[in-house]
Amino acid sequence: MMDLRTRGLAGLLLVMLWSAAGCGPLTFVVGVTPGDQRLDSTVVESDGQAGSQRVVIVDVTGLLLNHRKNSLLREGENPVSDLTEKLNAAKHDPRVAAVILRLNTPGGTVTASDAMYREILRFKQQSDKPVVALMMDVAASGGYYVACASDTIVAYPTTITGSVGVIMQTISFKPALDRIGIQAQALTSGPNKDAGSPLSVMTDEQRAVLQKLVDNFYARFVAVVREHRLDMPADRFDELTDGRVLSGEDALAAGMVDELGDLRDAFARAKQLAKLDRADLVVYHRPLTYVGSPYAAAPAGQPEATSQINLLQLNVDAMADLEAPAGFYYLWRPQLP
Repeated sequence: MMDLRTRGLAGLLLVMLWSAAGCGPLTFVVGVTPGDQRLDSTVVESDGQAGSQRVVIVDVTGLLLNHRKNSLLREGENPVSDLTEKLNAAKHDPRVAAVILRLNTPGGTVTASDAMYREILRFKQQSDKPVVALMMDVAASGGYYVACASDTIVAYPTTITGSVGVIMQTISFKPALDRIGIQAQALTSGPNKDAGSPLSVMTDEQRAVLQKLVDNFYARFVAVVREHRLDMPADRFDELTDGRVLSGEDALAAGMVDELGDLRDAFARAKQLAKLDRADLVVYHRPLTYVGSPYAAAPAGQPEATSQINLLQLNVDAMADLEAPAGFYYLWRPQLP
C-alpha cells in the first residue's frame, strides 16, 4: 500500500502530465513507444473522390528557432527542421498539388526566419506547387517574413500581423550590483567583445556596433517585403515597415495581405492556384497525434501554450523559453515570458 507521500507524488505526476497535455485528448503509451516518427497524413476534409489530389496543411507555430523547443515531459520540434521535412514530403508526393502554410507565430530569430523563408522559395521552385499562407491569431515579424515567400496571403480579420523590424534585447545588472558592492570583471580580447553583457554597461562604441547589425538585418527584411508585396502604397511603405502591428483587416487595406478569410477560403484559393476543381485537405502530423478536424493538429500560436500547476506556480513554458538563444530577432512579443 502506498504511503501518503507516495500517493502525493503520484497525484502530482498525474496533474503534471494532464497540464502538459493541455485540454486535448491525452494518450498514455505503456511499454515500447514507436521508434518510427516519420510523418503521417490524415484527410480532414474532402470534396473529391478517393485518390483525389491533395492540398496539405503545413503548420508553422510558436517561436521560430533552429533548435528543439523542449518542455517538461515532452519533446518538442525544431521549427526549421519540421517545416523542411513537411515541405520535402509535399514535394515528393505526386498527390499533393498545393500547400497551405498555416502560420501562428510572433516570429523568432533572424536566421531561423530567413532559413524558413528560403525553404519555401526552394520548395516552390523545385516542385512548381503553389503555397497559400493562412495567418491565424498572430503572424507577425518573422512570421510575416516567412509568409512573404508564399504566392498568396490569407488573413483572418482578427489576425495580428506586420511588426516589420528587428530587436536585440539587452539588460544590465551592473547598477544593481554596484549598489550591493558586487563587481564583475571580464577579461576580453578587445573593447567590443562583451558588448551587450548583462554584467556591464554598454559603451557608445558597442552600441554602434550592435545597431549596425540591427540596421543591416532590418534592411534585409524591408527588401523581402518590397520584393513580394508590390501592392503596398509607396507613400505609406516606410510607415508600414516601422515595426507597427496591424489587424488582418488593416493589413488588407495596406496591401500587406491579399484577402481576408478562413481555412476554407485558403483551401479554395489553393485549389484555384493548382487548377483543381476538387481535392482532399490533408494534415501532416506525427504518429499518435489526434487529428479529428483541420484544426486539431494546430498547436498554440505563442511560443508554447502555458502549462501550469496552480498550487506550485510552475510555469513550464517560462523554463522552455530560457532555451531561446541570445541574438537578433524578427519578433513581436509585447507580453512577458
